[in-house]
Amino acid sequence: MLKRLASELRNFPGVTRKNPIGPLVEKFADHPENVIASFGEDAAVIEVGDEGLVFAADGIWDKLMRADPFWAGYCSVLVNTHDIAAMGGTPLAMVSICSTSNEGICNRLVEGINTGMDKLNVPMVGGHTNPDCEYNAIDVAIMGTIDLDHVIYSTTANPGDDIVVGIDLEGRVHPSFQYNYDTTTMKDKEILLKQLGSMEKLAQQNLVTAGKDISNPGMVGTAGMMIETCNQGAEIDINSIPKPKNIDMIDWIKMYPGMGFVVTTPPEKTEKAIEVFEKSNLTSKKIGKVRDHRKLIIKDRDKKETIFNFEKDKITGISCRKPKKQHR
Repeated sequence: MLKRLASELRNFPGVTRKNPIGPLVEKFADHPENVIASFGEDAAVIEVGDEGLVFAADGIWDKLMRADPFWAGYCSVLVNTHDIAAMGGTPLAMVSICSTSNEGICNRLVEGINTGMDKLNVPMVGGHTNPDCEYNAIDVAIMGTIDLDHVIYSTTANPGDDIVVGIDLEGRVHPSFQYNYDTTTMKDKEILLKQLGSMEKLAQQNLVTAGKDISNPGMVGTAGMMIETCNQGAEIDINSIPKPKNIDMIDWIKMYPGMGFVVTTPPEKTEKAIEVFEKSNLTSKKIGKVRDHRKLIIKDRDKKETIFNFEKDKITGISCRKPKKQHR
């Protein structure tokens, strides 16, 4: 079972499509001092006077666009708001690039975007269209505000930290895409905003050392991206992973959940972090530990299997890009 889980995740396109990021990042020049954090984070952190801005962008997977343009438009809002929330920030506004020559597809995209905007309370304020291209794509950028004294970075986990997940399990596998677990379309805006706000609460209470929103690599893959960037390792207990009862673990570890975050926390703060997630309508459990080896390991009781050895393997290839300064 462990060997199969490791192999499935290691070769999952949601993970492997992250591989080109590291070599690409190395081609960019360094940033000015007011860019506190950039590549390797869910969103860049920019200092503007005494204020903090967070800035992110996502292009939706072409497989999703082909399967369901409405859902692709909706997810373009969902994933971007998650990127801002994961840092402890508040989403402010989005711009988009809609690339399609098909009016029907464009209309479905916009319907999905409008639904997402209404659900997650973030406006689309501008953008660009490519009406004569030979492909269909939706790309969205988002900006938010953040308290610079309380930013959750992806690069600052410490050996010995607990790995904690907060995730919504009340949903369904989306009928258009087997790797999406939809928990948001059937819920009221108030519940979704409370769930998104859980990370800001964790940040304000200084309960976590690092964090990310769970994205296309799934829960374990996202934890792997985080500890790779931290230049650390992790052991994850598959028996501790929260999942819906009707979904096999093989499928679940590859799913993008509608609402979910993975964080690291000092052991003495773990209980409080779990409490914050649970009061925000998310299921929360400790699923593992940060280690000082550079490996992502899954375990089942006394059995262990290495998914990645970051001394020679990679997910993104980005490691140890610490923020230039931490205010807290």
